[in-house]
Amino acid sequence: MKILLDTHIFLWFISGDSQLPVSTRDAIRDSDNDVYLSVVSVWEAIVKYQLGKLPLPSHPATYLPQQRQAHQITNLDLDETSVTQLENLPYLHRDPFDRMLICQASHHNLVIATVDSAIRAYSITTI
Repeated sequence: MKILLDTHIFLWFISGDSQLPVSTRDAIRDSDNDVYLSVVSVWEAIVKYQLGKLPLPSHPATYLPQQRQAHQITNLDLDETSVTQLENLPYLHRDPFDRMLICQASHHNLVIATVDSAIRAYSITTI
């Protein structure tokens, strides 16, 4: 399975947060799965950190890539074809970061790991 982590799932995973469903944690740890973190999630986390809404142990520009690499999670860059998927995406959710993750998952045939019901409202596979 190819899994794209929603931002909160990545943050819960790296911090060992008990809110992370065990099945999701196990899927991320399963070496048979390819796990991705979008640059969009890094962007979102940096914005929230700058606004004082996301405490982190160190600066996100260093901390997040270090954690991604330490957990053997692959970086997913944002490409033009993913962005153009927005044109056909129904407007069910207002969060621009989540909408872009949906576009990336759709374009790259990824399953999104999320607990966000607004993301789950789209016709995309989630865990």
